[in-house]
Amino acid sequence: MSLHRLWRGVITRLRISVLHSGVCLKHLLLLLRLMLLSLGLEPKYALGTNKLQATCGSGSAAFHYGRAGAVHWKDCVRGFMVTLIGAALGTAAVQSISTEILRRLLPPLLLAIAIYMLVKPELGKQDHAPRMPRSRFDLIFGLGLGFYDGFLGPGTGTFWTMAFVLALGFNMTRATAHTKVMNLASNLSSLAFFLILGKLYFVAGAAMGLGQLLGARLGAGLVIKRGTKLIRPIFISMVLLLIVKLIYSSYLTGGQK
Repeated sequence: MSLHRLWRGVITRLRISVLHSGVCLKHLLLLLRLMLLSLGLEPKYALGTNKLQATCGSGSAAFHYGRAGAVHWKDCVRGFMVTLIGAALGTAAVQSISTEILRRLLPPLLLAIAIYMLVKPELGKQDHAPRMPRSRFDLIFGLGLGFYDGFLGPGTGTFWTMAFVLALGFNMTRATAHTKVMNLASNLSSLAFFLILGKLYFVAGAAMGLGQLLGARLGAGLVIKRGTKLIRPIFISMVLLLIVKLIYSSYLTGGQK
């Protein structure tokens, strides 16, 4: 693997990570193709290497959101642990269960979220009363979205953000910040699995992780400074782009990424 390809990976991750930290989307499908083409990674190692650099990004973003006061760490402990368990189960399940059916259901589900955001312009502008207890939220969404992230991945950040806004009444800035904490949990869980199996290239993952660290810091800073005015249009735009990517990979190429 040449230094030129490695440097391309760092710069690309820096650019993507700024958006990733700002809108909480998992660009897993796009990133896997990027890694294979730019760095020449073997397909069976791409997912594990991706989890290494993704962990750097979510960890950096969570840290900077926390330092800015957007994350209440004590409230996240239970959800973090449950998400770790859910992601471990999902990562184990994907080794033997096809993801094709779930992949095909994602575009209409994400489209529904985008439409809902468009017709509800006030959604996420300010906090409102929670619609369920935090303990129930952590159990349902920690296990469910943790499992999904370990099993498939695309759109996990979108689902977490909407869950925080609709179920716990968070504004978009708080929801974005807490999403990164839960993303960190599922990334760590899946990363541990791939480390045990030895299915990752550490140098490539660490190099792109550097781009993630820097990009996540910039993205988190923009979100804290600009708030919902920045998050909302980018959030909707990136959901729509992810829908197009998923339709292409799931329907137009017969499931081949």
